[in-house]
Amino acid sequence: MRSILYIILPVLLSLPLILPAAEQQRPATDANVFGHIIDAETGEHIPFINIIIEGTRIGTITDASGHYLITNLPVGEHRLVVQGMGYSTESTDIVTEAGRTIEVDIEVNPTALDLAEVVFTSSPTGSGFRYQPDQAFVGEALQRRSEASIGEMLRSEPGVNMRSFGSAPSRPVIRGLDGDRILILQNGERMGDISETSADHSITMDPLATSRIEVVRGPASLLYGSSALGGVINLITTDIPDNWDMGTSGILSAQASTVNDMGAGFARYTYGTEKNAFTGRFSYRQSGDIRTPEGRVWNTSMRNYDGAAGFSFKNEGLRGGISAGFVNQNYEIPESMEEDEKVEIRLQRQGLQGNFYRELNSLFDRAQLRFNASRLYQEEIEMEMEEEGLWDEDVELLYEKYTFSSTLTLQHKPTGIVDRGAVGMNIFAHNMDVGGDEAYTPGERRLSMAVFTFQEVPLTNRLRLQAGIRLDFQHTAALSNELFPDISATRNAFNYSGSIGMNLRPARGWEIGGQLARSHRNPIVEELYTDGVHLGAGVYEIGDPDLKDEIGHGGDLFVNYSNDRVKVETALYLNHFLNFIVFEHTGQTDESSGYRIFRYQGDEARLFGGELSFDFNATDNLLINMSADYVNGRRTGNGDEYLPFIPPFRLMLGGEYNFGQFWMGFRLQNVSRQDRVAPEEDITEGYTLLGAQAGYRLDHGGRHVIILRGENLTNQVYRDHLSRIEDRNIAMPGRNINIAYRWYF
Repeated sequence: MRSILYIILPVLLSLPLILPAAEQQRPATDANVFGHIIDAETGEHIPFINIIIEGTRIGTITDASGHYLITNLPVGEHRLVVQGMGYSTESTDIVTEAGRTIEVDIEVNPTALDLAEVVFTSSPTGSGFRYQPDQAFVGEALQRRSEASIGEMLRSEPGVNMRSFGSAPSRPVIRGLDGDRILILQNGERMGDISETSADHSITMDPLATSRIEVVRGPASLLYGSSALGGVINLITTDIPDNWDMGTSGILSAQASTVNDMGAGFARYTYGTEKNAFTGRFSYRQSGDIRTPEGRVWNTSMRNYDGAAGFSFKNEGLRGGISAGFVNQNYEIPESMEEDEKVEIRLQRQGLQGNFYRELNSLFDRAQLRFNASRLYQEEIEMEMEEEGLWDEDVELLYEKYTFSSTLTLQHKPTGIVDRGAVGMNIFAHNMDVGGDEAYTPGERRLSMAVFTFQEVPLTNRLRLQAGIRLDFQHTAALSNELFPDISATRNAFNYSGSIGMNLRPARGWEIGGQLARSHRNPIVEELYTDGVHLGAGVYEIGDPDLKDEIGHGGDLFVNYSNDRVKVETALYLNHFLNFIVFEHTGQTDESSGYRIFRYQGDEARLFGGELSFDFNATDNLLINMSADYVNGRRTGNGDEYLPFIPPFRLMLGGEYNFGQFWMGFRLQNVSRQDRVAPEEDITEGYTLLGAQAGYRLDHGGRHVIILRGENLTNQVYRDHLSRIEDRNIAMPGRNINIAYRWYF
């Protein structure tokens, strides 16, 4: 496997260097706008500030001289919106004509730091047109969600829940889909951890290290292949800076919470010159056992640290960079509620990333190459206290995994009826050895190769179509170990994914989007061949080597309306799955271990539901928001039973009053009783949680921010339907006070 990586890596890295560079040539029919963004108080040009076209995600960022250029605009009326850290949001109306370039300078006023959400794209072209719901969180929006894990950060967003197994291994659930059906990316490429395989495995990145999180709800196999059946979460860092200030800049932050005695810190330092930037970051987090209204949840502590260093460059027609990072995590699993017994997971991950862009002089005028290579080593250790007060340790399960993921994307100019589009190729490979005294699954070697194309057709200035297709070939082989010495199974699979979408803007403020998609997922080695006790998850698992690839056919539709006072979005979806793999309790118990027996079974299934979000600016200072989500999942082949681990209906209400440098608000979350359960699955009762938040920007520019947040303020006793701890018999966390500080310099 390593020899394969040694061949692939230098070949892919050499591609940007052999492609010819030249100035971009554009057709004479383009409509373009350029100009400067100016500080209204000082008259100076402002570098690195965002400019977008209202109602779209077409936009750019000013360069070091405060200059911007937006090309390939549709002909007609537009509104330019300027948004940036430490400045008020300003806008101006423009009219574009075919073959004409206009100049527009915009003045903005300094104000408190407010990193408003600017969602750029979930497409490879950066066109900004949406065909399925998505969200993005940056700056202060991330700080307001500061938690110990990515799952806890996103658990209250419409359509996103959390699989709970203690703080460290918490993982997002999108529209009722979990595990290997939700793809977690790091800067656009697969991370190389094993968080998708089981509830006791964690995402190997500290939330404080992310500078932006993007969430795509719904199938995204067209761009990302297998494992994107239900959605994508992209964790974006600035380890390879795209834009930078001259000289020194950075971030310092700290966080603490009472429910688990957690403390965390993060630092990033960047030094930039005209052509290069150097950056480094480090974070540390430690917490004790979680407290509930019924007492502690033993063995839920964690300790982890990670860091990275990166380098970027930009030359005429070529820019990019490379970074190297590491993660070290130790966390306990609540497999046993006894003080003298525990299970601890210890892992290390090292990674190397690259990102390169090139401007070309041909039909294909832009090229991007990304890669991520990583090594993961993880141990699951059973520990028992001896009479002498020392811990006796046994390595029951260990993983060693090498991963390589790389994508080359070529964007082309508008041609014929087609607007900017993209074609690309992806290579993904991993080699995972599994060992230990209770290696309940064999290892796996996987190699997949794919090609894809994504195209958009503007029918009018208000209506646009999207279509794309992806072809995937995957080879997998089971790797023998001590418990599976004779296994030699291999699988070859060829799949295709495709989508066709529509984006309509019938009037100012309105946006309607939708898509029909075919998606797929290849079974993972645990689903196929596992047969044994999984200590960390506390279950006995049985796989099925005859499982077929999951195939999804579905549709998404969303309607969005916004004006100066109101922003509302509703989304509906329906997905039908062939060969849906169900992880279901058999109703039996393994005699030797005492663990419940779960079996992977294939069946047809259907999931449907929707999300609603509503924001209302009652006054210039008072914001009221409401959201709700619902998902229904059941089998449609062998019977009509409900699927396991489907989240219940939620209704959330919040309010915030902004005094300028200071704000305060509240949040109510009402979760319904979940009685639509699978056989042998427990019903969970409904509950209501109360939270509050206050924040203060210490300086007028908002570069020093303190946020105080209270959760479950009434100390409500409740069970989460997605909790995997002791079949949900353990209460969820009680009252918690969280404080976070961040300094931008």
